[in-house]
Amino acid sequence: MRERIDSPANKKIKLAASLHSRKHREREGLFIAEGIRLGEMAAAAGWDIVFGLYTAELSGQVRGQKLLAKLKAQGCLLCETTAAVYRKTSATDTPQGILLVMRQQKSRLAELPAADKPLYVVLDGVQDPGNAGTIIRTADAVGADGVILLKGSVDVFSDKTVRSTMGSLFHLPVCTEVTAGELTEFMASRSLTLYATALDASAKPHFAQDFTQGAAIVFGNEGNGVSDEILQQAQKTYIPMYGRAESLNVGVSAAVVLYEAIRQRQVI
Repeated sequence: MRERIDSPANKKIKLAASLHSRKHREREGLFIAEGIRLGEMAAAAGWDIVFGLYTAELSGQVRGQKLLAKLKAQGCLLCETTAAVYRKTSATDTPQGILLVMRQQKSRLAELPAADKPLYVVLDGVQDPGNAGTIIRTADAVGADGVILLKGSVDVFSDKTVRSTMGSLFHLPVCTEVTAGELTEFMASRSLTLYATALDASAKPHFAQDFTQGAAIVFGNEGNGVSDEILQQAQKTYIPMYGRAESLNVGVSAAVVLYEAIRQRQVI
């Protein structure tokens, strides 16, 4: 199904533009996935797409034609619009001419699959969308069983976070707005071990930890690290530094620790 939109006052254009605001995303339960690659991955994921906006330039490209055909086959409402009107809804400097308005898909802790020796990734107060997106992408790459965002973390459905995940948001369950107490109950119910990155005298190097059993690994705020409430419950771990740098970016830290965890799991 297709329709034509030529006015920036159109309700769909106004709705799409409003979703750059967290307040409106939360009220509507929607978010934006923009760009050809994200569009392809969204179409493959089977998430609910409310409607899509595209330009004539996009429909003139072979890759764009294939994406539009796939979306149409799935029954997605597609709206062609002018480049000028499209820019009213875009959050990128160089728009690719395709934007999907999608329904947010959140998981609850109790709904996470009861995998054998699962590996969960927890974000505790991570604020930068790029860091959060990178961690979700890395969690996907190592085959983690889910990502848990504690209250105070960045909005996983913000434009920048969604783009930074490079489509990994569609591949694994994500729980948001989880409290420390809820995490504690979840860990106990699944008999999981909680690990947290920390610059602490009692912490072990990441390669000295045993990540081979069911585990959740917490990565903290860019400036303050993991909260004390979580640290009190966790086995503390750190990444040794051999040069003069004081610390690593949290996205880099997550990659180092998670790949050590998966290395251990592949060895046994």
